[in-house]
Amino acid sequence: MAIKKMQDLDLQGKTVVIREDLNLPMKEGRITNDKRARAALPTIRTALEKGAGVVLVSHLGRPTEGQFEEQFSLKPVAKHLAELLGKPVTLASTMADAKAMPGTVTLLENVRFFKGEKKNDPELAGQLAALGDIYVMDAFGAAHRAHSSTEGAVRVAKTACAGPLLQAELDAFSKVLDNPARPLAAIIGGSKVSTKLGLLENLLQKVDTLIVGGGIANTFLAATGHKVGISLCEEELIPDAKRILDLSAKLGKKMPLPTDVVIAPKLESGQKVTVCSVDAVPADQMILDIGPNTLAQYQEFLATSATVVWNGPVGAFETDPFGKGTLELAQYLAQSAAFVVVGGGDSVAAVEKYGLADKMGYISTGGGASLELLEGKILPSVAALEARG
Repeated sequence: MAIKKMQDLDLQGKTVVIREDLNLPMKEGRITNDKRARAALPTIRTALEKGAGVVLVSHLGRPTEGQFEEQFSLKPVAKHLAELLGKPVTLASTMADAKAMPGTVTLLENVRFFKGEKKNDPELAGQLAALGDIYVMDAFGAAHRAHSSTEGAVRVAKTACAGPLLQAELDAFSKVLDNPARPLAAIIGGSKVSTKLGLLENLLQKVDTLIVGGGIANTFLAATGHKVGISLCEEELIPDAKRILDLSAKLGKKMPLPTDVVIAPKLESGQKVTVCSVDAVPADQMILDIGPNTLAQYQEFLATSATVVWNGPVGAFETDPFGKGTLELAQYLAQSAAFVVVGGGDSVAAVEKYGLADKMGYISTGGGASLELLEGKILPSVAALEARG
């Protein structure tokens, strides 16, 4: 079903309400990463260029719903947005103050300060929708939440549409999930199988190669009879790991596991590391990264891939010296001719840490939303937009 797009609508003289994801990480009231704000700029600028007044809606953190809490105020975000846009951004503490004349920008205070947001209260949804002539859902990072500002307002607004950022995210994942250039490979890392079980099962139906890394790989190694020492391993999910390995064989999909690993006695900086075969992990050691032979094996599988989706690091990259595998994998993908979609918080953090984000095919702004798309789920916001299309 078609979704209306903001860029196709006449916005001249209209008030446009744009739900963005401006949930920026902060420390002591200072923004530490403005990636989401920068990602929203093209949408805001497009609306202004088309002659609209803009009212922005976003949440920040997890305040007690219905109560103002200074630490979760969007005041620092309004100030930073003004600097990025080169024009004033007015912070509105109430719905009545959330107005914008053509060419101006107003940011409504944290939408979670309004009671009923997370419960998708119809009354609040109606109030948000009534702030303007057109309601634009552009917050991919919150598109998997059925909240008043992300789903309810979309359904009751006079006109509802997708913003350019949300549309770009959906287009990127469509290239992976709907009609990918093949061979298609997925790299799924992270700490736990339990959080990505549905994801792995869904991807096996779609990909040609499925690579697992990080703590997830430890559970699969244990499922194939390897000793993993004191590594993170979900022993209760070993039967599920065996089932997924059996499914990959039944479907004829490639699912390589690590052959050598980097081990240390603790996950702490400055540890002395050793590379060993997966057949020789000592009982008192932890697996914390992939080894050079495993990296070479993964690169061999990825060399022929036309499309790659990467969600989650293959080692404990946040702590030196356990980031080499993730770094070298990221460097390889950055030089690859494949269309590479990086989806998920930790994998995005890794490519940004290594300065490789601009060399990937697409960097997703939504961790939870991208995971649900890869699991084959329909995002509530997208379902609402399709219903209005």
